[in-house]
This record gives sequence, structure tokens and C-alpha cells, in this order.
Amino acid sequence: MTRYGEQQGAKKGYNPTKRGRKSHHPLLAFVADCRMIANFWLRAGNTSSAHNSIAFLEDTLCKLQDKKVGLIRMDSGFFVKEILDYLEHKYLNYIIAVKNYYPIQRELVSCQKWLNVTNGIEITEFYYQATDWDSPRRMVAVRQKIEQRPNATGKQLSLFEEDEIIEQYRFNVLVTNIDLPAKIVWDTYRLRADSENRIKELKEDFALSSFSTQNFYALEATLNFVMMAYNMMSLFRQAVLKTSNQQQLKTLRYKLFATASYITKEGNKRILNLSVSMKNRKWWDGLFFKSENLLFPYYIANGFF
Repeated sequence: MTRYGEQQGAKKGYNPTKRGRKSHHPLLAFVADCRMIANFWLRAGNTSSAHNSIAFLEDTLCKLQDKKVGLIRMDSGFFVKEILDYLEHKYLNYIIAVKNYYPIQRELVSCQKWLNVTNGIEITEFYYQATDWDSPRRMVAVRQKIEQRPNATGKQLSLFEEDEIIEQYRFNVLVTNIDLPAKIVWDTYRLRADSENRIKELKEDFALSSFSTQNFYALEATLNFVMMAYNMMSLFRQAVLKTSNQQQLKTLRYKLFATASYITKEGNKRILNLSVSMKNRKWWDGLFFKSENLLFPYYIANGFF
């Protein structure tokens, strides 16, 4: 989150949108099943993705209490030995993107058995042990032909950029401890991309990047209220609206919240008068009925809120 002042914790670090600018580097955990935020920490802008992540994981699992965590997905910034060891020690299933280190690139080039799963996508798997690992770990690799899939994710192998065959592909590698076919591992990890939609919504609709205070901890507290507001809105969408698609706040603001109304009084009873067309009144009545009959805890997937 780019900063333009001298706020506490605003440091120069990796900032892909405003290179050289000071920033804060937040850390978020999402619950994919119910599209909610499980935890949020604010960090200085010069921290790496994996910085203090073990403590963050501990705090997240503590906040989830007895809820079942079936799988943890992380991007390549968390591909470090300490995190892998921690997850295995806790007997947690994980799929983590692998950084494009040179030893990994050499392993990819040596792979011969690539299985074609669809047009322009091939997949394979192998076991790899880094020098500081105690044992090998399972790797799932995917390569996508650029000619057939120009918008494919992944990276080209910089170590073999002059190879006429290798340069035709972009590669993704995942490390996992789950015993499922490689294609299912790949498809399961790809669902992590939905978290990018959550981040985009937080920035655009909940002004995540717009809040700024001089005091670091005051800012972190403020942004935690933003996370609470997001979770309340997510719960409202699932428990009250119950629509097949997750409408963003800007859509709901126009469709639901920005409705002209006024309050009148009849005896000791206050009446809310809404400017709603006849064809939409049944839908509004349904929303009030669902709200009045909503009981807590509200169960979603394997958890409750």
C-alpha cells in the first residue's frame, strides 16, 4: 500500500505499482469457503512476504479456534523451509507456489514425462530436496505453451532463455504434501486466485489503501475495522441476499443501500418508508424476513460465525 508521507512503518521496499515509493506491506489470510478474512496484520514496507509469517500462522489458527483447516494455499513468497517445516509439524495440508530458483529450473529441464492435459498445457511431477531440507518434497510442475496460451501465467526459465524449445513455455511449480493427482493439485491451487478478487474489492470498495494515520498501530487498528466491515458485508451477502454471484459493495450500494426513504411515526411506532417500485417490493420483503429470522451462530461450510 503506497504511502506519500512520513507515517510510521512506511518504508521503501518492493512496490510494483510505484517503484521507489514508501509503502506498508499487509499480510492477509482468507477463508476460501465463505469468502471471509481470517486474519490481518500490517507490516513495514521493507518486509518480505515470509517475514514473521510463522507467528501470523499461529495467530490465525488461534483465531480460527476449533474450525477445521483442510488446506493452506500460499504464493511463492512463502516458499521457505521454516514455513514448510511448520505446516508439516502441525499436520496441515498445503500447496505453495515455488520460486524459480536455478536448481528448480534444472529439474524442470530434466523432466521428460510431460502429460498433456488440455490444449497447450502439460503437467508432470517429481521429488526435490534442497540442500537445507531434511527430506525430498513432492513438486507438481505445469508448463504452458506461449503460442497457444499467450496469457498464460508462470515464468520462463531465465537459465535456459536461449534454448529454442524451453523458451516456448511458461512454467509453474507447486510444492505439496497432499496425495492427489497432479492435475487436481494444480486445479486446486488455481482457486487461490479468488483471493486477488477479495483484495481488489477491499481496495476499491472498502478503501483499504486510502486510510492513513501517523501512528502505525492506530492504522493497523483502523484497517482491522475495515476487515470486520468486509466480513459483515460478506455474511450479509451469504445469509440474507443468498445470490449465486457475489455482488460487490458498489453494486449493492446502488441496488440496495442508496434507496430513498423517510421515517414517519404512528403512535409510539416508527415506520420506515422506502421508495421501492411495486415489482421490487416482494424482494425487499424477503430481505427483511431473512434478516429477522437469521440466527447466530450462522453455519457456513465447516465453520460458523
